[in-house]
Amino acid sequence: MIYHLPLQTAALVTGIILVLIGLPGVIVPAQTQGVAKKVPRSYPIGVVILAIDLVWTLWLVATMEMGEFQTFRKPLLALLPIGFLLTLRFVDEFLAVRALGILCLLAAEPLLDAAFLRTDTARLFVTTFAYVLVVLGILWVTMPYLLRDQISWSSRSTWRWRGLHGFCLLYGVTVLGLALTKY
Repeated sequence: MIYHLPLQTAALVTGIILVLIGLPGVIVPAQTQGVAKKVPRSYPIGVVILAIDLVWTLWLVATMEMGEFQTFRKPLLALLPIGFLLTLRFVDEFLAVRALGILCLLAAEPLLDAAFLRTDTARLFVTTFAYVLVVLGILWVTMPYLLRDQISWSSRSTWRWRGLHGFCLLYGVTVLGLALTKY
């Protein structure tokens, strides 16, 4: 256990992020659709997200208990920036989606860690979201065109876009409410 986040903190951060994603999609759907359609092929956004992934991964490798693989720590710390640069050089197609997928995979672990060994059923809101992040992360890293297709499908009509973002907003408000009352 690396993060040592209380479930309340993890739920607060999760709820705030979900509200910040859902609210603009409900209020100004046309503008958010335009922005969302540009994200999958945006190289600058991909570089920023991949840099966040690199820093997070470097921190994990530098601080986590590796047990019998302790001897791999220094080579990994040297290879990660090289892999970052090679990715920037050779993976320009859907870089933002792949980097977002990696970020989803990284973000799921602290959520699951915070809910670990908790017995209250309210923790399932956070763990369910974490597993959704894992599935989306795996899909987006391996098949990045899926995010483009998901954005295209959800933006075909305003009510579909608002409905999906409304669900995201409602889920975020629910997680925030649980963070403030249950955890």
